[in-house]
Amino acid sequence: MPELPDVELYLHALGPRITGQTLERVRIVSPFLLRSVTPAIGSLEGRRVLGLRRLGKRIVWALDEDLFVVIHLMIAGRFRWAGPGPRTAQGGQAPKTTLATFDFTSGTLTLTEASAKKRASLYVVHGEAALAEHDPGGLDVLTATGNAFGARLRLENRTLKRALTDPRLFSGIGNAYSDEILHEARLSPTQLTSNLTDLQVDRLFEGTRIVLRNWTARLIEETGDRFPEKVTAFRAGMAVHGKFGQGCPRCGAPVQRIQYAANECNYCAPCQTGGRLLADRGLSRLLGADWPRTLEELEDLKRR
Repeated sequence: MPELPDVELYLHALGPRITGQTLERVRIVSPFLLRSVTPAIGSLEGRRVLGLRRLGKRIVWALDEDLFVVIHLMIAGRFRWAGPGPRTAQGGQAPKTTLATFDFTSGTLTLTEASAKKRASLYVVHGEAALAEHDPGGLDVLTATGNAFGARLRLENRTLKRALTDPRLFSGIGNAYSDEILHEARLSPTQLTSNLTDLQVDRLFEGTRIVLRNWTARLIEETGDRFPEKVTAFRAGMAVHGKFGQGCPRCGAPVQRIQYAANECNYCAPCQTGGRLLADRGLSRLLGADWPRTLEELEDLKRR
């Protein structure tokens, strides 16, 4: 799912392409995309885009007449851009991944979703009050103080992984960048927020800001003036996310993972857990007392 750096990358790319431009035509291809009834989607046509903003992991377009478009890309939603040129006819057959197309005076923006489950959403709302209802309420760490971060972190006693990825607590952080943040802060993903020292909270606050700022700047620099063609949760330069079995860039130890549901949590045992292997829900239940507790025990298990 696109997270804060990826959403900021899209905003950076969309800004010069659609801000100040008129939305001439909207074509909703997938009936699952549009989640609002009023204002009608057709009321957007002929309106000018006044600005763009981020609302958590959502992308917001502000248009004339106090209208807003709220788009949540979810896991597989992505944007594609084509400059001025021949437009697809109203009755033309769109690819199966296409959810909607937006014709601007400057070009055409296509919203796609390469998944059988259509989870991306689009809402049209009128006024700031209606827009605020789509804000999950997460704290923006990049503009918050350390005290505000600590207070939000300790609202509930949860694991750090769950706390960071809760959109009601923190804005724009998901599975991928939470792994990177916890590695940067040298903290275990399963450590409880109630057990953190003030020093650890400060370290996590700084680690969160460093990771989000650095990756946002890096993605924008790498993309330049091009429109981002590949927005992914797996980046070659990441330290631990998606790096299971590869060497930690800090200490060289193999990156470990915990698998749960459709996600996985990646971490470095020496850097984050004092060398202790965290129990994988499925494998630890299967192995029971034989579950390895350290990297050394894991290597012994592999050699058996």
